[in-house]
Amino acid sequence: MPAELILGFGLLLIGAVCGGSFGLPSKYVKQGTPWEVLWGPFFLIVTIVIPVIVAPAVVNDLDGIYARSGTHTILAVLGFGLLWGLGSMTLGMSFAYIGLSLAYALNYGAQIACGFLLPMLLSNPGQLATSHGAVFLAGVAVCLGGVVVSGRAGILKEQSLKQNGDKDATKVENASSAKQPGMFLGLMIAVVSGVLCACWAIASHYSGPVGTGAVADGLNVPWRAAWAITALILWGGAVSSCSYCAVQLTKNKTWGHFTRPGAGKILLLAAIMAVLHDAAVFFFGLGWIRLGDLGVPVGYPVFMSFAIIVGNIHGFRSGEWKGASRQSIAWIVAGIGLLIVGVCVIAAGKSMMSG
Repeated sequence: MPAELILGFGLLLIGAVCGGSFGLPSKYVKQGTPWEVLWGPFFLIVTIVIPVIVAPAVVNDLDGIYARSGTHTILAVLGFGLLWGLGSMTLGMSFAYIGLSLAYALNYGAQIACGFLLPMLLSNPGQLATSHGAVFLAGVAVCLGGVVVSGRAGILKEQSLKQNGDKDATKVENASSAKQPGMFLGLMIAVVSGVLCACWAIASHYSGPVGTGAVADGLNVPWRAAWAITALILWGGAVSSCSYCAVQLTKNKTWGHFTRPGAGKILLLAAIMAVLHDAAVFFFGLGWIRLGDLGVPVGYPVFMSFAIIVGNIHGFRSGEWKGASRQSIAWIVAGIGLLIVGVCVIAAGKSMMSG
Protein backbone atom coordinates (compact mmCIF):
# COMPACT_ATOMS: atom_id res chain seq x y z
CA MET A 1 0.00 0.00 0.00
CA PRO A 2 1.44 3.42 -0.97
CA ALA A 3 2.72 5.53 1.91
CA GLU A 4 0.34 8.39 1.01
CA LEU A 5 -2.63 6.02 1.28
CA ILE A 6 -1.47 4.73 4.66
CA LEU A 7 -1.07 8.31 5.86
CA GLY A 8 -4.57 9.16 4.60
CA PHE A 9 -6.22 6.29 6.48
CA GLY A 10 -4.17 7.09 9.56
CA LEU A 11 -5.38 10.69 9.55
CA LEU A 12 -8.98 9.53 9.07
CA LEU A 13 -8.70 7.21 12.07
CA ILE A 14 -7.24 10.02 14.20
CA GLY A 15 -10.18 12.21 13.16
CA ALA A 16 -12.64 9.42 14.00
CA VAL A 17 -11.12 8.99 17.47
CA CYS A 18 -11.48 12.74 18.02
CA GLY A 19 -15.07 12.77 16.74
CA GLY A 20 -16.08 9.79 18.84
CA SER A 21 -14.37 11.15 21.95
CA PHE A 22 -15.33 14.81 22.17
CA GLY A 23 -18.32 14.09 24.43
CA LEU A 24 -16.33 11.96 26.87
CA PRO A 25 -14.88 14.82 29.01
CA SER A 26 -18.45 15.87 29.87
CA LYS A 27 -18.57 12.87 32.20
CA TYR A 28 -15.79 14.27 34.38
CA VAL A 29 -17.27 17.56 35.54
CA LYS A 30 -18.17 17.89 39.22
CA GLN A 31 -21.50 16.32 40.21
CA GLY A 32 -24.29 18.89 40.02
CA THR A 33 -22.59 21.18 37.49
CA PRO A 34 -25.34 22.84 35.40
CA TRP A 35 -25.35 21.76 31.75
CA GLU A 36 -24.86 25.28 30.40
CA VAL A 37 -21.79 25.90 32.60
CA LEU A 38 -19.87 23.23 30.67
CA TRP A 39 -21.46 23.46 27.24
CA GLY A 40 -21.55 27.26 27.07
CA PRO A 41 -17.74 27.56 27.08
CA PHE A 42 -17.55 24.54 24.75
CA PHE A 43 -19.70 26.21 22.09
CA LEU A 44 -17.89 29.53 22.55
CA ILE A 45 -14.55 27.86 21.83
CA VAL A 46 -15.83 25.59 19.03
CA THR A 47 -17.85 28.12 17.08
CA ILE A 48 -16.02 31.39 17.71
CA VAL A 49 -12.54 31.11 19.23
CA ILE A 50 -11.10 28.28 17.10
CA PRO A 51 -12.43 29.44 13.69
CA VAL A 52 -11.48 33.06 14.41
CA ILE A 53 -7.90 31.92 15.05
CA VAL A 54 -7.56 29.11 12.50
CA ALA A 55 -9.43 30.34 9.41
CA PRO A 56 -7.47 33.58 8.85
CA ALA A 57 -4.24 31.73 9.64
CA VAL A 58 -4.67 28.93 7.08
CA VAL A 59 -6.87 30.45 4.33
CA ASN A 60 -5.22 32.90 1.97
CA ASP A 61 -7.33 36.01 1.18
CA LEU A 62 -10.22 34.93 3.41
CA ASP A 63 -11.94 38.33 3.36
CA GLY A 64 -11.65 38.55 -0.42
CA ILE A 65 -13.11 35.06 -0.86
CA TYR A 66 -16.17 35.99 1.20
CA ALA A 67 -16.59 39.30 -0.59
CA ARG A 68 -16.54 37.62 -4.03
CA SER A 69 -18.94 34.85 -2.96
CA GLY A 70 -21.96 37.14 -2.69
CA THR A 71 -24.32 38.02 0.14
CA HIS A 72 -26.88 35.34 -0.77
CA THR A 73 -24.30 32.57 -0.48
CA ILE A 74 -22.89 33.85 2.80
CA LEU A 75 -26.35 34.19 4.37
CA ALA A 76 -27.43 30.73 3.19
CA VAL A 77 -24.33 29.09 4.71
CA LEU A 78 -24.73 31.05 7.95
CA GLY A 79 -28.45 30.21 8.11
CA PHE A 80 -27.98 26.46 7.80
CA GLY A 81 -25.00 26.76 10.12
CA LEU A 82 -27.40 28.21 12.68
CA LEU A 83 -29.58 25.10 12.34
CA TRP A 84 -26.49 22.90 12.67
CA GLY A 85 -25.75 24.78 15.90
CA LEU A 86 -29.18 23.79 17.23
CA GLY A 87 -28.39 20.19 16.34
CA SER A 88 -25.01 20.27 18.05
CA MET A 89 -26.62 21.87 21.10
CA THR A 90 -29.30 19.16 21.36
CA LEU A 91 -26.60 16.51 20.86
CA GLY A 92 -24.92 17.92 23.95
CA MET A 93 -28.24 17.57 25.78
CA SER A 94 -28.51 13.97 24.52
CA PHE A 95 -25.15 13.09 26.06
CA ALA A 96 -26.53 14.24 29.42
CA TYR A 97 -29.95 12.62 28.95
CA ILE A 98 -29.25 9.16 27.47
CA GLY A 99 -25.45 8.78 27.47
CA LEU A 100 -22.70 8.71 24.88
CA SER A 101 -23.49 5.31 23.39
CA LEU A 102 -27.13 5.90 22.47
CA ALA A 103 -26.62 9.58 21.61
CA TYR A 104 -23.79 8.86 19.16
CA ALA A 105 -25.70 6.01 17.50
CA LEU A 106 -28.97 7.92 17.07
CA ASN A 107 -27.42 11.27 16.16
CA TYR A 108 -24.91 9.88 13.68
CA GLY A 109 -27.50 7.56 12.12
CA ALA A 110 -30.00 10.35 11.50
CA GLN A 111 -27.21 12.71 10.48
CA ILE A 112 -25.79 10.29 7.91
CA ALA A 113 -29.19 9.53 6.36
CA CYS A 114 -30.37 13.15 6.15
CA GLY A 115 -26.93 14.53 5.35
CA PHE A 116 -26.80 12.49 2.16
CA LEU A 117 -30.45 12.65 1.15
CA LEU A 118 -31.34 16.32 1.68
CA PRO A 119 -28.54 17.89 -0.44
CA MET A 120 -29.40 15.48 -3.27
CA LEU A 121 -33.08 16.44 -3.10
CA LEU A 122 -32.10 20.10 -3.26
CA SER A 123 -29.61 19.86 -6.11
CA ASN A 124 -30.74 17.02 -8.36
CA PRO A 125 -33.67 14.91 -7.14
CA GLY A 126 -33.72 13.09 -10.47
CA GLN A 127 -30.63 11.18 -9.35
CA LEU A 128 -32.78 9.15 -7.00
CA ALA A 129 -34.34 7.45 -10.05
CA THR A 130 -30.93 6.19 -11.22
CA SER A 131 -29.16 2.99 -10.22
CA HIS A 132 -26.80 4.80 -7.86
CA GLY A 133 -29.80 6.69 -6.47
CA ALA A 134 -31.42 3.38 -5.59
CA VAL A 135 -28.24 2.38 -3.76
CA PHE A 136 -28.30 5.71 -1.92
CA LEU A 137 -31.89 5.12 -0.81
CA ALA A 138 -31.05 1.58 0.28
CA GLY A 139 -28.19 2.91 2.40
CA VAL A 140 -30.42 5.59 3.92
CA ALA A 141 -33.03 2.93 4.73
CA VAL A 142 -30.42 0.76 6.44
CA CYS A 143 -29.18 3.75 8.48
CA LEU A 144 -32.73 4.58 9.54
CA GLY A 145 -33.15 0.94 10.49
CA GLY A 146 -30.04 1.28 12.62
CA VAL A 147 -31.58 4.33 14.32
CA VAL A 148 -34.78 2.40 15.10
CA VAL A 149 -32.87 -0.62 16.41
CA SER A 150 -30.64 1.61 18.58
CA GLY A 151 -33.70 3.38 19.93
CA ARG A 152 -35.24 0.02 20.77
CA ALA A 153 -32.06 -0.83 22.65
CA GLY A 154 -32.53 2.27 24.80
CA ILE A 155 -36.11 1.34 25.66
CA LEU A 156 -35.10 -2.24 26.53
CA LYS A 157 -32.23 -0.93 28.65
CA GLU A 158 -34.59 1.29 30.64
CA GLN A 159 -37.08 -1.55 31.13
CA SER A 160 -34.43 -4.02 32.27
CA LEU A 161 -32.96 -1.58 34.78
CA LYS A 162 -36.40 -0.87 36.22
CA GLN A 163 -37.12 -4.58 36.50
CA ASN A 164 -33.89 -4.99 38.43
CA GLY A 165 -35.26 -2.55 40.98
CA ASP A 166 -32.64 0.18 40.51
CA LYS A 167 -34.69 3.36 40.58
CA ASP A 168 -31.73 5.56 39.72
CA ALA A 169 -30.17 3.31 37.08
CA THR A 170 -32.30 4.67 34.29
CA LYS A 171 -30.60 7.99 34.72
CA VAL A 172 -27.41 8.40 32.78
CA GLU A 173 -24.19 8.34 34.77
CA ASN A 174 -23.26 11.91 34.00
CA ALA A 175 -22.02 14.61 36.32
CA SER A 176 -24.13 17.29 34.64
CA SER A 177 -27.24 18.34 36.52
CA ALA A 178 -29.30 18.60 33.32
CA LYS A 179 -32.89 17.66 34.06
CA GLN A 180 -33.48 14.08 32.96
CA PRO A 181 -36.49 13.53 30.68
CA GLY A 182 -37.96 10.09 30.08
CA MET A 183 -35.95 7.68 27.94
CA PHE A 184 -38.30 8.00 24.96
CA LEU A 185 -38.08 11.80 24.95
CA GLY A 186 -34.31 11.60 25.30
CA LEU A 187 -34.15 9.27 22.30
CA MET A 188 -36.30 11.64 20.23
CA ILE A 189 -34.06 14.59 21.14
CA ALA A 190 -31.04 12.60 19.93
CA VAL A 191 -32.73 11.81 16.60
CA VAL A 192 -33.81 15.43 16.09
CA SER A 193 -30.27 16.54 16.90
CA GLY A 194 -29.03 14.29 14.07
CA VAL A 195 -31.51 15.76 11.58
CA LEU A 196 -30.46 19.30 12.54
CA CYS A 197 -26.75 18.41 12.46
CA ALA A 198 -27.31 17.27 8.85
CA CYS A 199 -27.79 20.96 8.03
CA TRP A 200 -23.97 21.07 7.93
CA ALA A 201 -24.25 19.15 4.64
CA ILE A 202 -26.90 21.57 3.33
CA ALA A 203 -24.74 24.54 4.32
CA SER A 204 -21.87 22.92 2.43
CA HIS A 205 -24.18 22.45 -0.56
CA TYR A 206 -24.83 26.21 -0.70
CA SER A 207 -21.16 27.09 -0.12
CA GLY A 208 -20.09 26.28 -3.70
CA PRO A 209 -18.98 29.84 -4.59
CA VAL A 210 -16.90 30.01 -1.39
CA GLY A 211 -15.09 26.76 -2.13
CA THR A 212 -14.59 27.62 -5.80
CA GLY A 213 -13.22 31.05 -4.97
CA ALA A 214 -10.91 29.65 -2.32
CA VAL A 215 -9.11 27.31 -4.74
CA ALA A 216 -9.24 29.55 -7.84
CA ASP A 217 -5.85 30.06 -9.51
CA GLY A 218 -4.18 27.88 -6.89
CA LEU A 219 -4.98 30.37 -4.14
CA ASN A 220 -5.45 27.59 -1.54
CA VAL A 221 -4.98 23.84 -1.50
CA PRO A 222 -8.25 21.94 -0.78
CA TRP A 223 -7.75 21.39 2.95
CA ARG A 224 -7.02 25.09 3.48
CA ALA A 225 -9.96 26.11 1.31
CA ALA A 226 -12.25 23.87 3.37
CA TRP A 227 -11.65 26.09 6.40
CA ALA A 228 -13.23 29.04 4.58
CA ILE A 229 -16.47 27.02 4.52
CA THR A 230 -16.05 25.41 7.93
CA ALA A 231 -15.57 28.78 9.64
CA LEU A 232 -18.77 30.19 8.12
CA ILE A 233 -20.84 27.20 9.25
CA LEU A 234 -19.37 27.36 12.75
CA TRP A 235 -20.06 31.09 13.00
CA GLY A 236 -23.67 30.44 12.01
CA GLY A 237 -23.84 27.78 14.70
CA ALA A 238 -22.54 30.27 17.26
CA VAL A 239 -25.73 32.33 16.92
CA SER A 240 -27.97 29.50 18.10
CA SER A 241 -25.76 27.52 20.46
CA CYS A 242 -24.02 30.37 22.27
CA SER A 243 -27.23 32.41 22.51
CA TYR A 244 -29.13 29.50 24.06
CA CYS A 245 -26.39 28.86 26.61
CA ALA A 246 -26.25 32.57 27.49
CA VAL A 247 -30.03 32.58 28.03
CA GLN A 248 -29.80 29.48 30.25
CA LEU A 249 -26.93 30.94 32.26
CA THR A 250 -29.00 34.08 32.85
CA LYS A 251 -32.31 32.30 33.44
CA ASN A 252 -30.82 29.80 35.89
CA LYS A 253 -28.51 32.40 37.46
CA THR A 254 -25.51 30.13 36.92
CA TRP A 255 -22.96 32.68 35.69
CA GLY A 256 -21.50 32.65 39.20
CA HIS A 257 -20.24 29.08 38.71
CA PHE A 258 -17.37 30.52 36.66
CA THR A 259 -16.00 32.25 39.77
CA ARG A 260 -16.26 29.25 42.07
CA PRO A 261 -13.47 26.80 42.93
CA GLY A 262 -13.21 24.19 40.20
CA ALA A 263 -14.19 26.57 37.39
CA GLY A 264 -10.74 26.16 35.84
CA LYS A 265 -11.29 22.41 35.49
CA ILE A 266 -14.67 22.96 33.82
CA LEU A 267 -13.13 25.39 31.33
CA LEU A 268 -10.27 22.97 30.65
CA LEU A 269 -12.71 20.12 29.98
CA ALA A 270 -14.74 22.39 27.68
CA ALA A 271 -11.57 23.35 25.81
CA ILE A 272 -10.56 19.69 25.39
CA MET A 273 -14.01 18.87 24.04
CA ALA A 274 -13.83 21.79 21.62
CA VAL A 275 -10.38 20.87 20.33
CA LEU A 276 -11.44 17.24 19.82
CA HIS A 277 -14.59 18.35 17.99
CA ASP A 278 -12.84 20.64 15.52
CA ALA A 279 -9.86 18.28 15.20
CA ALA A 280 -12.25 15.65 13.84
CA VAL A 281 -13.22 18.02 11.00
CA PHE A 282 -9.59 18.99 10.43
CA PHE A 283 -8.21 15.44 10.23
CA PHE A 284 -11.05 14.25 8.03
CA GLY A 285 -10.15 16.99 5.55
CA LEU A 286 -6.47 16.11 5.70
CA GLY A 287 -7.17 12.40 5.35
CA TRP A 288 -9.58 12.02 2.44
CA ILE A 289 -7.55 14.17 0.04
CA ARG A 290 -4.64 11.72 0.47
CA LEU A 291 -6.71 8.73 -0.65
CA GLY A 292 -6.39 9.64 -4.32
CA ASP A 293 -9.17 8.10 -6.43
CA LEU A 294 -10.71 6.54 -3.32
CA GLY A 295 -11.37 9.99 -1.85
CA VAL A 296 -14.60 10.71 0.02
CA PRO A 297 -16.45 7.52 -1.13
CA VAL A 298 -14.03 5.45 0.95
CA GLY A 299 -12.83 8.06 3.44
CA TYR A 300 -16.31 9.00 4.69
CA PRO A 301 -17.47 5.49 5.69
CA VAL A 302 -14.11 4.78 7.34
CA PHE A 303 -14.36 8.01 9.33
CA MET A 304 -18.02 7.70 10.36
CA SER A 305 -17.85 3.97 11.14
CA PHE A 306 -14.90 4.35 13.48
CA ALA A 307 -16.38 7.46 15.09
CA ILE A 308 -19.55 5.51 15.93
CA ILE A 309 -17.50 2.61 17.28
CA VAL A 310 -15.25 4.87 19.38
CA GLY A 311 -18.23 6.74 20.83
CA ASN A 312 -19.86 3.48 21.87
CA ILE A 313 -16.65 2.08 23.34
CA HIS A 314 -16.53 5.14 25.60
CA GLY A 315 -20.17 4.62 26.51
CA PHE A 316 -19.63 0.98 27.49
CA ARG A 317 -16.36 1.65 29.33
CA SER A 318 -17.92 4.45 31.38
CA GLY A 319 -20.62 2.10 32.68
CA GLU A 320 -23.64 3.34 30.73
CA TRP A 321 -24.80 -0.23 30.12
CA LYS A 322 -23.95 -1.58 33.56
CA GLY A 323 -26.85 -3.71 34.78
CA ALA A 324 -28.64 -3.61 31.41
CA SER A 325 -30.05 -6.83 30.01
CA ARG A 326 -28.18 -8.89 27.43
CA GLN A 327 -31.09 -8.33 25.07
CA SER A 328 -30.70 -4.53 25.18
CA ILE A 329 -26.93 -4.82 24.63
CA ALA A 330 -27.54 -7.15 21.67
CA TRP A 331 -29.90 -4.57 20.18
CA ILE A 332 -27.44 -1.69 20.48
CA VAL A 333 -24.68 -3.79 18.94
CA ALA A 334 -27.04 -4.71 16.09
CA GLY A 335 -27.98 -1.04 15.68
CA ILE A 336 -24.33 -0.01 15.44
CA GLY A 337 -23.74 -2.76 12.90
CA LEU A 338 -26.65 -1.56 10.76
CA LEU A 339 -25.36 2.02 10.87
CA ILE A 340 -21.93 0.92 9.67
CA VAL A 341 -23.43 -1.19 6.88
CA GLY A 342 -25.66 1.74 5.88
CA VAL A 343 -22.68 4.10 5.68
CA CYS A 344 -20.85 1.61 3.44
CA VAL A 345 -23.88 1.20 1.15
CA ILE A 346 -24.23 4.97 0.78
CA ALA A 347 -20.51 5.20 0.00
CA ALA A 348 -20.94 2.51 -2.67
CA GLY A 349 -23.68 4.62 -4.27
CA LYS A 350 -21.44 7.67 -4.22
CA SER A 351 -18.65 5.64 -5.84
CA MET A 352 -21.06 4.53 -8.59
CA MET A 353 -22.09 8.13 -9.19
CA SER A 354 -18.51 9.41 -9.43
CA GLY A 355 -17.43 6.41 -11.51
